[in-house]
Amino acid sequence: MAPPKRPDGQDRKNMKRNFIMADQERIALFIDGANLYATAKSLGFDIDYKRLLKEFQGRGRLLRAFYYTALVEDQEYSSIRPLIDWLDYNGYAVVTKPAKEFVDALGRRKVKGNMDIELAVDAMEMADHVDHMVLFSGDGDFRSLVEAVQRKGVRVSVLSTITTQPPMVADELRRQADEFVDLVHLANKIGRDPTERTDRLQRFQERRPAAPIPTHPHEETADD
Repeated sequence: MAPPKRPDGQDRKNMKRNFIMADQERIALFIDGANLYATAKSLGFDIDYKRLLKEFQGRGRLLRAFYYTALVEDQEYSSIRPLIDWLDYNGYAVVTKPAKEFVDALGRRKVKGNMDIELAVDAMEMADHVDHMVLFSGDGDFRSLVEAVQRKGVRVSVLSTITTQPPMVADELRRQADEFVDLVHLANKIGRDPTERTDRLQRFQERRPAAPIPTHPHEETADD
């Protein structure tokens, strides 16, 4: 009688994954800040980052929640700074770098800030320590990263949306992911109450009457 076949590397990873209980799964979040904002805006809601963190803490052992964004450092007041400070003190690992300003062909001031490399480096470093990577982005440039992480035995979920026209997620990224979650289905779990946002902005304006308050810090950001 032939001896039983020994499992290869991929089989062992699959066996390991099957033995992991849902509440023991090690999770890491990777949030492309500008991309997530644009996706949520297209769906008509704002992200409540406190609720988002709580949602995924309830799905397993959340080891890290990375948030990536570029900053315009020479501005007297940056509308994204309050958010960055809050995230830094409330469970997120915030990764930033200086953004580059330029004027487009129509004479409009734009800000260029691509965080793909920073996100990719962190994801590869975390791949040996997590079971599940959750990527909040629809950027097709991340397809190769997702494939590389999957080869290490990590399950990858991509959160974006296909309900808009055009879709906010690249088709190749959606196909590569182990699981695609349309953000529209999480709006009631991670979205902010619109009345809360109105009250918050009113209080903020009362504290800083002279400060300009744009609709969102990422509104004029170009990703590439």
